[in-house]
Amino acid sequence: MLISNAYAQAAGAAADPTGGLMGLLPIVMMFIVLWFIMIRPQMKKAKEHQKMVGELAKGDEVILSSGIAGRITKIGENYLTVEISLVKDTPVEVFVQKNAIGALLPKGSLKNL
Repeated sequence: MLISNAYAQAAGAAADPTGGLMGLLPIVMMFIVLWFIMIRPQMKKAKEHQKMVGELAKGDEVILSSGIAGRITKIGENYLTVEISLVKDTPVEVFVQKNAIGALLPKGSLKNL
């Protein structure tokens, strides 16, 4: 026979007293760091945006996420109407979802644009 049989070593290595939990510690630490650096701030920002969208009122000046600035003229449950300009004394209005609001502007800032 050219290949000899390999047998398990009779005296086993000392058992790990932590049960292998120390191997999971770096993964757990990475998840904790990821939570505080990425996930938590994103959740906070989304909560602030939802609060801002919930407090919108007729006459507020806003910037849409597309960059268009205008004044809110009508508010529905999920949609609102934004007046973006005047053409021959006729307002040009767009119908957008509430989540399309990017920022709320201070009153009178559309006159400065």
